Amino acid sequence: MSRKIHLVDSMHTATQLRTWFHVAAGKDIRDAELALAAAILPNLFGYHIVQLGNLVSDDFIATTRISHTLLLANSTSAERRADIVGRCDALPIATESIDVLVVPHVLEFALEPHAVLREAERVLIGEGTIVIAGFNPWSLCGVWRLLVGWRHRPPWCGQFLSASRVIDWLKLLGFEIEFLQKASYRPPLRRESISRKLIILERIGSFCWPFFGNVYIVVAKKHVAAVTPLKASWQTQRRVVAGGVAETATRAYENTSGQGNY
Repeated sequence: MSRKIHLVDSMHTATQLRTWFHVAAGKDIRDAELALAAAILPNLFGYHIVQLGNLVSDDFIATTRISHTLLLANSTSAERRADIVGRCDALPIATESIDVLVVPHVLEFALEPHAVLREAERVLIGEGTIVIAGFNPWSLCGVWRLLVGWRHRPPWCGQFLSASRVIDWLKLLGFEIEFLQKASYRPPLRRESISRKLIILERIGSFCWPFFGNVYIVVAKKHVAAVTPLKASWQTQRRVVAGGVAETATRAYENTSGQGNY
C-alpha cells in the first residue's frame, strides 16, 4: 500500500495557501495572527527556535529574541530558502534539541496531526515551548468553510481543529497549557475596500465575542516530571536507618543517661 501524502506536501496546495494569506481575504487574518505572535515570541527564550512550514509567512518567528532561528519546509521553493527540508511528521531534528517550536497552520493540512504533535514533543527539550496557530471552526472562517469547502481550495480544504481539541491532544502528550488567544473577527472577504469598513468588528469582537475569532494561538510547555528515587532503594535505605543505626543510637543514649527523652 502506498503511503498517503500530506496536503502540505502538495506544492500546488501550499502555493495556493501562501497566496491566500497575501490577498485581501487572508491578509487581514495573517496580519492579526502575526501581531499576536509578535506579542508572544519575544517572551520565549532559549538557544534554538524552529518554525514548521511556511504556509502563512516565511518569517512568522521574525520577532523572536532567540538568535538561532530555523525554518523547516518540505521544499526549497519558498521565498526564503528553508534551513531544513523535511516532513513535519518525521522531523529530521535530534531528540530534545529545540527550545521553541512554532507550528503555524500545519495541523489543519496534515493527514495525521497527532503524528506532528508527537514529533514536536520528541524534539523539544524539557520545559520547551510549542506555539500553535490554527483556524477556529467556530468563527466566520468556519462558516465560510461550510459554504465553500466543496471547492477543495485552500484554506477551506483543510481540517479546522478547535483549540479545545488541540489542547486535549497536547495534555495527553504531557504539555501544560500556558496561553490561548483568538484573533481576527472580520469575515474573509475578497474586496479589501469592504473589509476595511468592517475593521470595527475587530474591536467589538475581541470584547463581545472573543470565542469566535477566526484564528487562535496556543502556547504550551513540555512538562518534565521531577526525578524521584526508586521505591525499592528508598525502602531499603529507610529500613537500614530505622532498624539499625537509629535504634542502636537510642539505646546507647538511654544506657548512658537513664533518660529516654530530652
